[in-house]
Amino acid sequence: METVPTALWVVVMLVVLALLFDFMNGFHDAANSIATVVSTGVLKPQHAVVFAAFFNVVAILVFQLKVAATVGKGIVEPGIVDQHVVFGALIGAIAWNVITWWYGIPSSSSHALIGGIVGATVAKAGTGPLIGSGVFKTVLFIFVSPVMGFLLGALMMVAVAWIFRRTSPLRVDNWFRRLQLVSAGLYSLGHGGNDAQKTIGIIWLLLIASGYTSAASTAPPMWTIWSCYIAIGLGTMFGGWRIVKTMGQRITKLKPVGGFCAETGGAVTLFVATGLGVPVSTTHTITGAIFGVGSVRNASAVRWGLAGNIVLAWIVTIPATAFIAAVFYGLSLLLF
Repeated sequence: METVPTALWVVVMLVVLALLFDFMNGFHDAANSIATVVSTGVLKPQHAVVFAAFFNVVAILVFQLKVAATVGKGIVEPGIVDQHVVFGALIGAIAWNVITWWYGIPSSSSHALIGGIVGATVAKAGTGPLIGSGVFKTVLFIFVSPVMGFLLGALMMVAVAWIFRRTSPLRVDNWFRRLQLVSAGLYSLGHGGNDAQKTIGIIWLLLIASGYTSAASTAPPMWTIWSCYIAIGLGTMFGGWRIVKTMGQRITKLKPVGGFCAETGGAVTLFVATGLGVPVSTTHTITGAIFGVGSVRNASAVRWGLAGNIVLAWIVTIPATAFIAAVFYGLSLLLF
């Protein structure tokens, strides 16, 4: 009985740590939602972050918790998870987010978290507790989501160019400045819907592992849902300006029509993935869409060297966070 207060203290600490990761997810991935709308001059940065944060939180009313279920029960067997695994996973993901934010690299908070869960689990019990189907579809969408974003962004750009071929550039620009507000809102909705659920999933996993929620439960406690959506919204409002610059200007120069096509292509990809319960990277998705738009306009306008560096970061994310998580899993055994 004397261990219960200590266990409760550890659970509270890890929930706070998870919400910190969620906040950093919004902070890190704010660029995904607002880079195009800021770089095209449609919204001022301070207005854009509030706009995006609003739709991040509104997503709670739109999407089912399929992604949370995948993270909570579909990556590793919940029975093998304990507070040490969760601690290692969160520290691995947070550390990677800080490193990539510092260097302005648009990496994936989602895959950082998944890599952290996998690394800490393997450090504890080997590969046996990993659920192959959940890990496979997550890894598969590392490639599917940017390709889908690329194709949708490019196809939309081609369609818009054909539909408005007889319209003056000035009029097209004026129309798409307004339409980009719609596309940015939809993308922010998809961002909140997919990314907030990943933190809901790991808190759910923690509560199951610590005995505060039954493994047979079909949904996490309501307080976890609201707190995670609010945390990611606050993170988005704080913003990650280093990555905004990379996403909005360094990959390719965007105009409102290009921003609309990229955001809409990215939003469709996120809606599909969230509907399927796949925890995808919003970073991969919008980056692929921006590449698609830029390549249609002028392939030479895309800075493919930078693209190579970004893709390398994508490939390294899961093994890097898995390694960091494994190290901190070991350290946590000495701490609590």
